[in-house]
Amino acid sequence: MVKLKFLSLSVLLLVGACSKDSPEPFDAASLDYQKQLQTQLITAKPGDVIVVPAGVHPINRGLSLNVSGVTIRGEGMDKSILSFKDQIQGAEGLLVSASDFTIEDLAIEDTAGDALKINEGSNIVIRRVRTEWTNGPDEKNGAYGIYPVQTENVLLEESVAIGASDAGIYVGQSRNVVVRNNRAERNVAGIEIENTFSADVYGNVTNENTGGILVFNMPDLPQPGHSTRVYQNTVVGNNTDNFGAAGTPVASVPAGSGIVINSNDRVEIFDNDIADNDTANIIISSYYATGWEGIRDMGDAYDPYPETIYIYGNRFSGGGSSPDGLDLKALKVAMFGLSGSLPDVLWDGYFNAEKVDSDGNLLTEYAICVDNDGAQVLNADLPNGSANIIVGAAQHSCQHDKLPAVVLEAPPG
Repeated sequence: MVKLKFLSLSVLLLVGACSKDSPEPFDAASLDYQKQLQTQLITAKPGDVIVVPAGVHPINRGLSLNVSGVTIRGEGMDKSILSFKDQIQGAEGLLVSASDFTIEDLAIEDTAGDALKINEGSNIVIRRVRTEWTNGPDEKNGAYGIYPVQTENVLLEESVAIGASDAGIYVGQSRNVVVRNNRAERNVAGIEIENTFSADVYGNVTNENTGGILVFNMPDLPQPGHSTRVYQNTVVGNNTDNFGAAGTPVASVPAGSGIVINSNDRVEIFDNDIADNDTANIIISSYYATGWEGIRDMGDAYDPYPETIYIYGNRFSGGGSSPDGLDLKALKVAMFGLSGSLPDVLWDGYFNAEKVDSDGNLLTEYAICVDNDGAQVLNADLPNGSANIIVGAAQHSCQHDKLPAVVLEAPPG
């Protein structure tokens, strides 16, 4: 059933791409619209609506907006296109440092750096925006497609992100976030929620990324992440080779990762269709399994362990048949044979020894709980050099209180 859904989506996208309404080819000879748009952004006042007309508009310098209460609106993500393929200046395509901001119905293509970055704003709406590097996966592509960071009260919906060398859709160091009904493909990370709390991620389709959906908590940042719900998503066939820049956190993500939780707490994964991710459909790991040691200082306040994880009601199929990396390949063959597969849930086995019971198991309030129709968990026991690998479900047979839904706050006025 999942494969049929994916096939239908692909056919619809192909038909859309071939539509007679597709914009005219890129015209590098004219930058007149760039001057007009730059003027509108510089002179904008609260309440203004800046309309991006249909067409492919060449932009060779980064754009910025610093006024709150502004809307930028195109005529469709496949009609109003800001093309930065000849960009000569700027770290982003569009940088917004403002609140009460809406951007919708346009595309940002081929930026030298991040496509759309929104920094330190509140009451943000990103709707039907496409960010894409049209050359496909490439380490030289910009790191982030849609990139709200240090934001509050964010709605990101019905958008598309393709080809980012870090994350197609990334929400970092933010709070009160809804990411819904988007599509992310051929990025290193399809959707990434990092050092963010109170986030709902649902209704999204992630395929052909290195990792489909990531929930990370990184050290050396002012805000820890927790309380994320990942549900009703389709996470299928995320097997693209990792093309992230060496030394970046996502460079450690194995190709073939469906949903990855790293060092994050109070995460729920439920009611998703997760299939055909060649390393594992779900990976749960700590800071110690990433190779980040020596690159990032943990600091005294950082919690490197994933805790209070609740996985239930998902539909798994395929997955684990061709894990990335020699160690995982050898583990698969040794335990399940050449034609076998790793279980749907792969855990590195790291836990806080100060939070265990008399039997050495994590206290219930911190446990990794899997209540998912017999889904098996592989504990790789990395802290002990994989001396005692365990495959089973009994040790994770528990439940947690469910997290509340995220409710976006109404903007003032």
